[in-house]
Amino acid sequence: MDRKRFLKNIAVAVLVPSLLLAACSDKKEPAKAAAKQQTYTCPMHPQIVQNKPGTCPICGMDLVPFDKNNTEEFLTLGTSQQALANITTLTVGAGTLSGSTRLNGRLVTNPEATTYVSSRVAGRIDVLYVKETGIPVRKGQPLYRIYSEDLATLQQEYLVMAAQAAAFPGDQRFSQMERAARQKLLLYGQTEGQLKELRKRRNTDPYVTYFSPAAGMVAELLITEGQYVPEGSTILKLEAYGQLWVEADVYPSEAGKIRTGQKVQVAVAGYEDQPQTMTISFINPALQAGGQVMQVRGTIPNPNNQWQPGLQATVLVPSTTNETALTLPVDAVIRDGSGSHVWVARENGKFVPTMVTTGRETFDQVEITSGVEEGDKVVVTGAYLLYSEFVLKKGKNPMAGHQHKL
Repeated sequence: MDRKRFLKNIAVAVLVPSLLLAACSDKKEPAKAAAKQQTYTCPMHPQIVQNKPGTCPICGMDLVPFDKNNTEEFLTLGTSQQALANITTLTVGAGTLSGSTRLNGRLVTNPEATTYVSSRVAGRIDVLYVKETGIPVRKGQPLYRIYSEDLATLQQEYLVMAAQAAAFPGDQRFSQMERAARQKLLLYGQTEGQLKELRKRRNTDPYVTYFSPAAGMVAELLITEGQYVPEGSTILKLEAYGQLWVEADVYPSEAGKIRTGQKVQVAVAGYEDQPQTMTISFINPALQAGGQVMQVRGTIPNPNNQWQPGLQATVLVPSTTNETALTLPVDAVIRDGSGSHVWVARENGKFVPTMVTTGRETFDQVEITSGVEEGDKVVVTGAYLLYSEFVLKKGKNPMAGHQHKL
């Protein structure tokens, strides 16, 4: 009996340590597995984190692995990596904030170069020499021929007065009457050549041809052949495109930067290599109907009529301030819902995301009011690549919390 009890105690003594070691081993394995468990995040939305591959529920991009235990608040890139990423830096310094304000504009027909051709007399349009819009017309070109009995009566009156003045050359009264009859025909659109031909022919002609008073393009044609027209009715509209208006939209808050007589640059869409200098000639003091913008206007030449009314244009208004400020290129500053930050270059290839506060801004420069100091080296190209690399390696937004310089 004692022997059996002795053997039982020996067996228990041998098994208990083995069971304890197995239990400890089972506890260590989950901890070790948890430490090695891979995590994944979205390159565009670092707030999305999960323990298995998949897609982002916000944008649908594939999730990428990252090391969640990496707590460094900076990136380290070698010389070759910086060259591949096209990382360039600029030393922050004080300077004058200058640049240009961009205004959206359009080319518009200059009404000062628009001519309305109207009927000088009442009658019937016998022949219309220009029968469609979009046709170029030169000055002195025949436009239409009209049948007018009123004009024939005035011609007859002029012939009688001319004959009396010739018969009594010393009578001033007949000379004055002849000049008055002649002036009537000139006012009705007759030319000196037509009056000379009338005196030579000595016979009235109710069919009279009218010629274009100016060169231009037929923009509107308001009559047809055979149509009766009253005196003064519009026949057609001519537009000249040798000079065009540029109308640009400007917000009331920016109107103080623009003044009449100011020189600006105009870039027509598709012809950015041919900028035109324009002088602001008019600033509309009232807002446009249905909008919250004002309009400024100027005139530019249109060489060879290469531009058409309706084309979009960009107006660059130079803006300069005499105050000095710390400025950076616009592309150096990354903005999102959390604020603005830049990447400051440190020694040994370190790049630190640093929160900044911005102030005034032009087309290509932005004022930095806090966050960096004069002499800091800031990344000006490749900043967005650094942002993406930080998200991939750290699994979080570099602007999550205010970053401080090392």
